[in-house]
Amino acid sequence: MLLVMFCYVCSSNFIYLVICFFAEFASEQGGLSVDVIKKAFSATEEEFLHLVKLSLPVSPQIASVGSCCLLGAISNNVLYVANLGDSRAVLGRRDADRKNSPVVALRLSTDHNVADEEVRREVEALHPDDSHIVVYTRGVWRIKGIIQVSRSIGDVYLKRPDFYRDPIFQQFANPIPLKRPVITAEPSVIIRELETEDLFLIFASDGLWEQLSDEEAVEIVFKYPRAGIAKRLVRAALQEAAKKREMRYDDIKKIDKGIRRHFHDDITVIVIYLDHREGSSSDGRFKQSAVGCTTAPIDIFSLNADEAEKSMLGAMA
Repeated sequence: MLLVMFCYVCSSNFIYLVICFFAEFASEQGGLSVDVIKKAFSATEEEFLHLVKLSLPVSPQIASVGSCCLLGAISNNVLYVANLGDSRAVLGRRDADRKNSPVVALRLSTDHNVADEEVRREVEALHPDDSHIVVYTRGVWRIKGIIQVSRSIGDVYLKRPDFYRDPIFQQFANPIPLKRPVITAEPSVIIRELETEDLFLIFASDGLWEQLSDEEAVEIVFKYPRAGIAKRLVRAALQEAAKKREMRYDDIKKIDKGIRRHFHDDITVIVIYLDHREGSSSDGRFKQSAVGCTTAPIDIFSLNADEAEKSMLGAMA
């Protein structure tokens, strides 16, 4: 039985689609599996592709809309983490043998970003006939000089050559000589049986991880009170961004949101505490409530460098 689900996606529209398909396929197959998760991602991609086809004549820019996606679910004491793009899930785990700190950080997702040499090699291996599939431009590595992530939902013009060749889309953007898709919507999925030493999970967009290491984020969550912990992580990231620019935290907060993107990326953080085993069976499995849900304490904070400062992104089922 599905006990708890949580989800982070850059776009609220994609959140709705992923969760709907996730629930549908889990119900059809009688539970959670890697296949259910991959089918939910694929169905979301296909649904958005259908929307792009309908909207292209009036909104050609929709072909360039895309989103990272990070999803986690717990079923029968097993944690599933699936992701596209460079949002990241990190586990805080107790380790009594460590002298400096009793908690360690364990990364549970793969960053699909060509800043990582291994990801660059993966992309280059898929395009041996294209010496410019990944290029270094504007201070970072980018696929075709455009995008850093190698997997996403959307970004149809980089997956379907017929879209970038469309005269309507070419009125909006310069044509890109693609022979085949250069990014995919195939998620990476990891499975982990939860253990007593597993304390909490941090799900966050790349805006947090550009400023804080996995270890720094885990230390903050372990050290400080739970109330407002997600916002505390965002504040720590902003303080680090300000320090890099030799600015004060208060000064970076005063910068107009549209301009602030040049100083830091959007940051969304979800922290899930895994302490609802109290009162559970002797094998350490999660305690199930009368409605089939756990009561995992969750704290969420989102800061958008362009628009709203705060939003609630998450779901339990």
